[in-house]
Amino acid sequence: MSNKHQTSPGNTTQKAASSDQESVPLLGALDIHLIGEGRHQHIADCLGAHVIERQGVLGTRFAVWAPNASAVAVVGDFNDWREAAHPMKLLPDCGVWVLFIPEIQAGALYKFALRNHAGQGLPYKADPYARQTERPPATASVVSDPEEFAWTDDAWMAHRALKQAPNAPISIYEVHVDSWLRQSGSTSLWEEMGARLIDYAVEMGFTHLELLPITEHPFGGSWGYQPLGLYAPSARYGTPAQFAAFVDRCHAAGLGLILDWVPAHFPSDAHGLANFDGTALYEHADPRQGFHPDWNTLIYNLGRNEVRNFLVGSALEWLRRYHVDGLRVDAVASLLYLDYSRKAGEWLPNRHSGRENLESVQFLQALNTLIKQICPGALMIAEESTAWPGVTAAVEQGGLGFDYKWNMGWMHDTLRYMHLDPVHRRYHHNDMTFGMVYAYSEHFVLPLSHDEVVYGKGALIEKMPGDSWQRFANLRAYLGFMWTHPGKKLLFMGCELAQWQEWDHDGELDWACLHDAARARDARLPDTRGKVSDLAGNPHAGVQRLLGDLNMLYRQEPALHGSDTVPEGFAWVIGDDADNSVFAFLRRHHDRTVLMVSNMTPMPRRDYRIGVPKPGRWREAINTDAEHYGGSNVGNQGAAHTQAVVSHGYAQSLSLMLPPLATLVFIAEG
Repeated sequence: MSNKHQTSPGNTTQKAASSDQESVPLLGALDIHLIGEGRHQHIADCLGAHVIERQGVLGTRFAVWAPNASAVAVVGDFNDWREAAHPMKLLPDCGVWVLFIPEIQAGALYKFALRNHAGQGLPYKADPYARQTERPPATASVVSDPEEFAWTDDAWMAHRALKQAPNAPISIYEVHVDSWLRQSGSTSLWEEMGARLIDYAVEMGFTHLELLPITEHPFGGSWGYQPLGLYAPSARYGTPAQFAAFVDRCHAAGLGLILDWVPAHFPSDAHGLANFDGTALYEHADPRQGFHPDWNTLIYNLGRNEVRNFLVGSALEWLRRYHVDGLRVDAVASLLYLDYSRKAGEWLPNRHSGRENLESVQFLQALNTLIKQICPGALMIAEESTAWPGVTAAVEQGGLGFDYKWNMGWMHDTLRYMHLDPVHRRYHHNDMTFGMVYAYSEHFVLPLSHDEVVYGKGALIEKMPGDSWQRFANLRAYLGFMWTHPGKKLLFMGCELAQWQEWDHDGELDWACLHDAARARDARLPDTRGKVSDLAGNPHAGVQRLLGDLNMLYRQEPALHGSDTVPEGFAWVIGDDADNSVFAFLRRHHDRTVLMVSNMTPMPRRDYRIGVPKPGRWREAINTDAEHYGGSNVGNQGAAHTQAVVSHGYAQSLSLMLPPLATLVFIAEG
């Protein structure tokens, strides 16, 4: 670090400047009032470290909330980390300590040295509101560059709401930044990802990227789900400005960006939020409320105004400062239930003697309401694994106010079905149909997420039964079923490659499988990683091509998304042929009609008759058994024509060849 970022604590010029400024408040009266009430909508501009000019002197204003500390000081590389060099001043009524240090500029490293109410020193604390951090495992905060990023995405932001509406196609590619593509070392990962991931996602037809948490986190093995720097993009991947440029590049390519965001809990690392000022400040003091038994983490005390403000401010930071298009809120169920993963006697009931966490409900409702007001068009998505009612219902109607909810039930039911040998599927037919019983109770995202391909659960293709050919066929049929089923789509990286290996957060995707299935799985192909393969005859490349075509059809065909959230957009044609394990349904939007047919057995079915509502030609838009995708090329030669034969309540019907372990998609052309 250059000398311009450093200031000697004994510098007389600095002391004189500080003396001249004693009468000038570092925070305004309104800021102090709003911080005390916990409703400051620009809290990150008040707390933390900010390069400012004060009475003609350039330096950094430091501010930290620590109401129970007896003393606080700023320590950093500019004062040799000496606590006595820069003591802070406590502002009345709001518990905030402040200090302006002249000459300290962007790039300086710092922490806060706090003493508890008894005067005992605590471990040096990183700044909860830091917008930049050292690269882990280092833990210091960094004074961030005050220069605003020059955005070029005005057109995207102006039309974003339409692209993310319930009647829009939303197909999400879920990515763990570190392990999608290992960094070459020549550039920041944001720059490298901008050059490859964005192009790849666009070529594959996805509408959105969703990144596992990129907020700063001390332990990489948590995948970001145990964050401490809720205002800072992780230094593992580059600078805040480089992340902003990545978002801007996504928007220039027509790609939305969603971030996983974790307000449910935080790790207990000594430099973090735990016991911040010598008391349980951010967490509940009682472990029955403040300790998470599943993850050995601490739970935010949402009964405190300042803690709610901290979390709301973090959400707004990503949506406003970085133009992020949505937040997927992690572990919502653990927020909603006081007895989540707890036995009797290990939790405290609410004031009505119930198990619902009323403070969390109020927090989520207030958060979603505020975001709709301040960030119109931004998405709030709940990862909520229970049957809590009204997750996506309006707050005014008693709901939580989210835009979408992950449909975990659909995911578990259908994966359980696909895991079965086809001979047994007839006995579990309802696993594939049950999702439609509640499909319109919420606005759903259908997720095949990272949680399903890690910790011994195996890769997605490994869940499929049969020999190698049947496994690929099963996977293709399943993806065809999913992409035509009501609900937005989410797929974790690597699943589109049908890679055999389970996700390894310390590795990277098995790009080699696309080009030479016989090569070692750890083979590196630096010129072809992150590309869509055009190699014929490779079943991995076939699945990748199918997924790209499904995305394109899903986006281009209004019947597959335009009436996604209303019952009128769907109708079963065949939902009860358990003996043959055949499913058929219609998707509709205005005058557009699509027929989906899945045969989930390895037995081809000739002259299988299906009733349809429109006479004429039905184009075979997708056949997952096509040779182009690695299949046996059984099908209907590109189209089928209706016959005046009554079937399934319709006057017209199609006589179809159903390929083995395949999904067909037909579009009515008249």
